[in-house]
Amino acid sequence: MRSTDPTTPVISVSGVTRTFGSGDRTVRAVDDVTLEINAGEIVALLGPNGAGKTTLIDMICGFSTPGGGSIRVFGRQPAAVTGSGRIACVPQSGGLNPHLTVQRTLLLIAAAQKVETGRVDEVAERAGITGLMKRRVKNCSGGEQQRIKFAVSLIGDPDLIILDEPTTGMDAGARREFWAAISRDADAGRTIIFATHYLAEAEEHAERIVVMAHGAIISDGSVRDLLGTRARTVTIAAVSPEDTARACTGLDARVDGDRITVAPGHSDELARRLLRIPGARDLIIHQPSLEQVFLELTAEPTAHPTAAGVDTHSTH
Repeated sequence: MRSTDPTTPVISVSGVTRTFGSGDRTVRAVDDVTLEINAGEIVALLGPNGAGKTTLIDMICGFSTPGGGSIRVFGRQPAAVTGSGRIACVPQSGGLNPHLTVQRTLLLIAAAQKVETGRVDEVAERAGITGLMKRRVKNCSGGEQQRIKFAVSLIGDPDLIILDEPTTGMDAGARREFWAAISRDADAGRTIIFATHYLAEAEEHAERIVVMAHGAIISDGSVRDLLGTRARTVTIAAVSPEDTARACTGLDARVDGDRITVAPGHSDELARRLLRIPGARDLIIHQPSLEQVFLELTAEPTAHPTAAGVDTHSTH
């Protein structure tokens, strides 16, 4: 790995747009996106199909150019950095010659990047594909091919790894091994960005989650930040409707039987008031899951960067 200036963002995206088609059929796949990612961050990019995740990743990797705005990776144009080996992009599909063996694939990439051949065995072990080396790529499963592409990405010892749906096609065991390898790279100080539709992976492995919908970033923050923007549900037993109503006075809360939906930041105060009621018991504060928050955010038809209440232009 090369040394990285800690004062310069690894990725700087400013006002980027990208459209496809023309006239009445114009589609704005990425809509005025601004984003900074710093060295050592592990960032998950979430969004429904058509949200613009892959289009944004392609531009950051230098595979396509913005229609408006600017992108810098390590302070340079993305295409120039991709050629230097500092950035490794692992696409969701394609990128491998199906007729070559896995070993030949890795050796050719190593030769192209002027890397010693001994590196091939090292990255094969890290990616968990040592047992596939003699097999032709076309005879490998979809999950195995994803691991091959991950091994390819490691050959140049990159500072930044970008992965688009990296565990698609992998079984549970292969996903565990893959994320163990990613964790080792993160511990070594690499910056990692991954797009995924597995919310559990984002929650477990990302320090920061960026949610996209309709081509725009609608939320950006930690899992805790994201969950903290949504209402909680409080349940309690042996409390009369009158006492419940009094406890909710002055709070942003809605009562439905023994269930109270309360705005973020008010749940602790509501719990204190309820517990002062004689005989009150079995109080539970239910926090929404990441899946619930994600579905609520991406279902909003007028999604806007401020809708989630989380800093969408964070420089974490």
